[in-house]
Amino acid sequence: MEIFLQSWPWYVGGPLVALIMLALILLGKSFGVSANFRTMCAALGGGKHCDFFQFDWKAQKWNLLILAGAMIGGFVAHNYLSADQIPAISEQTVTELQALGFESAGKAYAPTELFSNPSIGTLLLLLIGGVLAGFGTRYAGGCTSGHAISGLSDLQLPSLIAVVGFFIGGLLMSHLIFPLIF
Repeated sequence: MEIFLQSWPWYVGGPLVALIMLALILLGKSFGVSANFRTMCAALGGGKHCDFFQFDWKAQKWNLLILAGAMIGGFVAHNYLSADQIPAISEQTVTELQALGFESAGKAYAPTELFSNPSIGTLLLLLIGGVLAGFGTRYAGGCTSGHAISGLSDLQLPSLIAVVGFFIGGLLMSHLIFPLIF
C-alpha cells in the first residue's frame, strides 16, 4: 500500500501513457478531455440549439468513460491514497511567491490564499480564467492534454503549433501578467 502513497516516477508513468496512446492510435481514436464537453452537450440535447453539437455523440461515449475514470481516480487518490503530499518547488519560487503574498507557498498543495476563503476578486479571476481557457481550448481545436499527448503522438503539426503556443502563453502569464495581478 505504501507504493500508492508516493508519486510514481517518470519511468513508470511515461511508458504507461505511451502504451495507452499507442493503443488509441491503433484503435483509430484520439484522446482529449475537452472533447467530452461537446459530447456531454450533444447528449443533453445541445444540437437542438447549436449546429456544433449536432453529431453522433454515442460514437464518443468511450471518451466519457475516460473522463469519468479520471474523476473517480482523482477522488480515490486524493481521499484514500494521498498522504497530504506537498509538491517540491524550488526555494527561489517559494521566496518569489511569498513576496507576492502567497505565504502558503511550499507548505500546501494549493495556495490557501486563493482556495480557503475565496474573495469575490478571486472567484472573478477564476471565472475569467475558466472562460479564457474554454475559449482557448475551442479556438485551438483541443486542450493541452489532447494536443500535447494525443496530437504530438500522431505527429500532427497543428498540435505542435498549439503546444508551442501553450508554453509561450504560460511563460507570458507566469513572468509578465501574474506579477501584475498580484
